[in-house]
Amino acid sequence: MSDFRAEVREWIAANLPDSIRTPMPEEEIPWGGRNASFPNPQSRQWLEAMIAKGWTAPTWPAAYGGGGLDAAQAMILQEELERANARPALFSFGLWMLGPVLLEYGTEEQKQRFLPPIVRGEIRWCQGYSEPGAGSDLASLRTRAEDKGGHWLVNGQKVWTTYADKADWIFALVRTDPAAPKHQGISFLLIDLRTPGVSVRPIELISGSSPFCETFFDDVKVPKENMVGPLNGGWTIAKKLLQYERQNVSAVGFGGDRSVRIEDLAKQAVGEVDGRIADGALRNRIARHNLYDRAVDLTTRRSQIDTDSGSVGALTSVVKYASAKANQARGELAVELLGLDGLGWSGGNFDPRDLAETRKWLRSKGNSIEGGTSEINLNVISKRVLGLPD
Repeated sequence: MSDFRAEVREWIAANLPDSIRTPMPEEEIPWGGRNASFPNPQSRQWLEAMIAKGWTAPTWPAAYGGGGLDAAQAMILQEELERANARPALFSFGLWMLGPVLLEYGTEEQKQRFLPPIVRGEIRWCQGYSEPGAGSDLASLRTRAEDKGGHWLVNGQKVWTTYADKADWIFALVRTDPAAPKHQGISFLLIDLRTPGVSVRPIELISGSSPFCETFFDDVKVPKENMVGPLNGGWTIAKKLLQYERQNVSAVGFGGDRSVRIEDLAKQAVGEVDGRIADGALRNRIARHNLYDRAVDLTTRRSQIDTDSGSVGALTSVVKYASAKANQARGELAVELLGLDGLGWSGGNFDPRDLAETRKWLRSKGNSIEGGTSEINLNVISKRVLGLPD
């Protein structure tokens, strides 16, 4: 493994652009897709280099564009990327959620059709799970797909479909047997969002941003070959995908921009002595926060090792719950440090970019809901991890 580590380190040194060794502002996140944009041209350069190695999906088989690495090699790659302060080359729900279930449940034709474009960042995916009246009780969903012989006819509504207004395709749960018990009448369908009858409406959040959307399906025709897994077998796939979602939404920090360190905000707020935060009590609070944050990072890494080894389980609920708690705590601490400068909606002495920290704090309020509520995840932890009785 020492030879592989040396090879990876040498390759990163030769291919990682200087600007990609810095914290990533939200406007430079490389989401890919049909309408991909790269405000920083070096982001495209880095993505193309990683695609050529298959390292946007390092453990996926090379036959589908992946790197073909084993779990130990993938961990070395991740460690060396972190060591170099490398930004992720590609952010993708296809990489984090859809791809792993396609590898397990998809047909060979579906794998060949969808996995290589996911690796290359050519398709931007969104998730169609929650509905009005079917959130935590997801199996109550009512979006319906009727068998019309040559195609499925989809009608219904999804909500909280993150970035649906910017996505190309959606992976969705649909009801294909209304007469069956609710968990047994659900199927997993892939839908091109350019299909006639699909409409998307952003939902503005308290933070002023609109990453979430409502998505409507009105007599949408979907090819039969776009169903993943068996008819009415979607609930099994849905549960597995949720485990990947919980792990990966935690690993990327819920989309938060941490380019400003909490320590730097504290030094601006109370001053510094010999390079340290002047207030000892505040230093202690931030140290405790950073220790918890580090513990979450290590637990996330352990969960990732399990995934790369072919085992994804209830530990993802631990990671998701703890990550949400850590991100919300950071937001609370940051706004507290801003003091009066954190009360307005624009201006202030700390961040001329419309009080980014305040907006991130407001955005963090959704962390304990998205990807499975904290209450649901605590139930999973109590039953599946701790083995407590009902």
